[in-house]
Amino acid sequence: MSSLSRVRPGRPRLTPDNGVGTPREQVLEAAARLFTSKGFAATSTREIAETVGIRQASLYYHFAGKDEILAALLATTVRPTQMVVEEIVALVPPERVETALCLLALIDIDTLARVPHNVGVLYQLPDVVSATNLDYASFRQAHGELAEAYAALGSRVAARHGVTASPQALGSMLIQQVEGVVTLRTAGNDVDGDRAIEIAAGCLRLCGCDPAEVSDAVRRAADIQSRNSLHARRSGTWPELD
Repeated sequence: MSSLSRVRPGRPRLTPDNGVGTPREQVLEAAARLFTSKGFAATSTREIAETVGIRQASLYYHFAGKDEILAALLATTVRPTQMVVEEIVALVPPERVETALCLLALIDIDTLARVPHNVGVLYQLPDVVSATNLDYASFRQAHGELAEAYAALGSRVAARHGVTASPQALGSMLIQQVEGVVTLRTAGNDVDGDRAIEIAAGCLRLCGCDPAEVSDAVRRAADIQSRNSLHARRSGTWPELD
């Protein structure tokens, strides 16, 4: 098990346990709320511990520090989608690649729409995007692999429609289209089913699909998602993702 998901017994609490989630989940919940409201740099581990109602030393039984907490939070915005990429490919016939791309987008949108406190807004922190900061290497790798999944499906769709773009560029455009969910949530907009379909349809249009193809792919993808319960895979509010 990675260092991001280790759990060790902590010291006695300063205040009674509120009974909502495990101690680890309570730390993540408090940190997510503080990071997105006050800012990452302005939040201390002491403040996170006090919000949870534990001693600062107890926090370190669950996480090595603030960077590790943020890395765990960021993982919840990517890994639930990444974990079902192979399942998507297995469920959708190869000739229905438009449907597979749409389904990937819908599940990714669901992941970003559900994650508490819109922690995806923390993607662009300088330390997170810096290749020299190893604390976030696993997140950057997972995010890159998800972009590759978009590139692989998107380039196959684009090739059918004469759209000329490198797979890397197309993958980047597609994942940015979906991550518009973060911007919508920041502006106070709900990302409901209709909005999710609009965003996923935009991915198909980027690859050159015409309105009839978009409509067909959206219908098929939504049906597969519903029949197979393909949504953000999480066990608890802040799941441990290995």
